[in-house]
Amino acid sequence: MSTHDLYTSPVGASTWNVPMAGDARFTWEYDDGRDRLLALYQKGKDKQWDSVKRIDWDLEVDPHDVLGVPDQSLAIYGTRHWDKLTPRQRGELRQHSASWQFSQFMHGEQGAMITAARIVESVPDLDSKFYSATQTMDEARHVEIFTRFLKEKIGLVYPINTKLQDLLSETLTDSRWDMPYLGMQVLIEGLALAAFGVIRDITTKPLPKQILAYVMQDEARHVAFGRLALRDYYKQLSEPELREREEFVIEGCYLMRDRIRGREIWTNFGIDPKEVDEMVENSPYMRMFQSLLFSRIVPCVKDIGLWSERVQRAYDDMGVLDMSKADLDALMGQDEEIAERLDTERFAAEEAERKAEVDAVIAAETDPETAPATGPGAAEAVRA
Repeated sequence: MSTHDLYTSPVGASTWNVPMAGDARFTWEYDDGRDRLLALYQKGKDKQWDSVKRIDWDLEVDPHDVLGVPDQSLAIYGTRHWDKLTPRQRGELRQHSASWQFSQFMHGEQGAMITAARIVESVPDLDSKFYSATQTMDEARHVEIFTRFLKEKIGLVYPINTKLQDLLSETLTDSRWDMPYLGMQVLIEGLALAAFGVIRDITTKPLPKQILAYVMQDEARHVAFGRLALRDYYKQLSEPELREREEFVIEGCYLMRDRIRGREIWTNFGIDPKEVDEMVENSPYMRMFQSLLFSRIVPCVKDIGLWSERVQRAYDDMGVLDMSKADLDALMGQDEEIAERLDTERFAAEEAERKAEVDAVIAAETDPETAPATGPGAAEAVRA
């Protein structure tokens, strides 16, 4: 089935054409680059993985309960709109909510793939080109994963959110080579990484937990890459040049804040989005979720040197200024550890199951009366 058949509303043309600006930059300097960036590049090569093999796609997913999280996570929970819904309609609302979230992940990852390729083209340093090439492959894998999850497990796809589309457009049409870093690596990827983390930690369903844990292992490297490259470069900029980047950050963060309200979902259920905006503001869960979404962006913006009073006032207005105290390195390290621990637990369980099968076949050979219902040659097959 075509993705177009699964969209909740028509998406029009099959492509969105964004005019590119700026130069493609070659470099004739092939000597060693920055040690930390080259180490990140090596890690990017070492950590490549195949989503077909690493993720257990046989796990079942209930489209009406994709994440297994409390209904309090829905903005209209406990309101008159919620009370009017039948149990089936509530299940459909959960499906639409999960579909909207993962659809924006999918669209954002395609934006990240295109932006990473753009960085390969435009960045002047070879070490940055090397790493961006590995990130382009990572992002392609993420698009593949989210597309498969939406099509095979949720069965519903939402068009790209207009706020996300606006930020992608601004990021890709700016001719300055650092702006794709700032728009994608810091803002879009930073918010996505935080959203992945919240959902990874609260979902009770194994397949979305696997997907998000493994994607986050890649994304932690991508945000680190943006920090390294921009921190070095922004030390060289003048006050007017830094002010332009700060304005971009402020505008982008307001766009990202407004994006998470998911107005498209409520329109499909006949609810006035403006009314839902008020519900989001009054929902303790949504306020907590919104603040956590900036847990990666705010300390990163501070770290790269865009930390004027104007930026701090904007974050204070959003209620996320305290996020500047977060330890980014600790958060990224935790993302790595969770993915590795998940692998260890999964494969240990599979090994134990395999051992039990082998032991059962060997026991059956010793005592034929206890033999399980297996075909001829089963023992040989197990030993092989």
